Amino acid sequence: MGSYRFILSGGGTGGHIYPAVAIANELKKRYPDAKFLFVGAKDRMEMEKVPKAGYEIEGLWITGLQRKLTLKNLMFPFKLISSLIKAGKIVSRFKPDVVIGTGGFASGPLLRVASGRNIPCVLQEQNSYAGVTNKLLKNRVAKICVAYDGMERFFPKDKVVKTGNPVRDDLVQMKSDRNEAIAFFGLDPSRPVLLVLGGSLGARRVNQLIEEKLAYFKNQGLQVVWQCGKLYINEYEKYNSESVKVYDFLNRMDYTYAAANIIISRAGAGSVSELCIVGKPTIFIPSPNVAEDHQTKNAEALVQKDAAIMLKETELDAQFERVFSALYKSKEKQQQLSNHIQNLAKPNATKDIVDEIERLLKY
Repeated sequence: MGSYRFILSGGGTGGHIYPAVAIANELKKRYPDAKFLFVGAKDRMEMEKVPKAGYEIEGLWITGLQRKLTLKNLMFPFKLISSLIKAGKIVSRFKPDVVIGTGGFASGPLLRVASGRNIPCVLQEQNSYAGVTNKLLKNRVAKICVAYDGMERFFPKDKVVKTGNPVRDDLVQMKSDRNEAIAFFGLDPSRPVLLVLGGSLGARRVNQLIEEKLAYFKNQGLQVVWQCGKLYINEYEKYNSESVKVYDFLNRMDYTYAAANIIISRAGAGSVSELCIVGKPTIFIPSPNVAEDHQTKNAEALVQKDAAIMLKETELDAQFERVFSALYKSKEKQQQLSNHIQNLAKPNATKDIVDEIERLLKY
């Protein structure tokens, strides 16, 4: 009992890797003697991030299909066969009790092989619009943990469990008070703070918008904490001042969220789940450059519940100041968004997902 073996597979983006690591950490807490192996795609960020989190990882030679005819697409059948063979060897050697897929190309071959050998498999779908890999695997797995309502349109109803997405423990236990947070950033406690989040690499269009609107924000009496991303820090750090703080990456997210009065963010699944727990009024600017435009769909799911505001990149020039001013000037609207987004929070998501995995172990 307790010396279970788990394979976790998912990657390509932080949105797939982070939940897999969070699930592994919770399993490890419950089963300290368990063995873990991650399987990712060679050359993708999981090959670096997972070992940093303290887990072993093996890479498959797999990429997604490109949307247009390219040489990479012609290679796809060979990569798929190679990955299925290697996945077969990994499963034979490691002998997992349960396999968990969090989306991304690498999880496809691995869960395909494992489910074919009657090893129980669990999928975790972070977005409101299901990813290609998870849709292909839906009939082969035992359980599908989702974060949004209405996912039965993609998956068999009897397999779907709404758990929410894993978020960092430090956010769930967030107790930082605003004064501490304001002092941490060297800001003025008497003035409100706008927080801008563009993801760890950064978001070009969001950064351009903030640069254009710095004078407007100043006129409104706002201070800005601006995470512009590591690709853009050299371009924007010149704007650092008493009231504008520019970062490539924010390490203390507890302070970051505690300082904020209003937030502008991309709408990746992980960010949306975190922001529900944080419960501050948020304007989402979804990235249009992601598979199946899932960021727009994630943001729309919140807009429908009056829990956030969404502006598409194409609307920023014409609409931004009008929409922002209306929110900024209405304490009532801010409070309403705050209450509604908090109602959607799932702070126990990781535990709930692991409860589902445990049921399969005892099955």
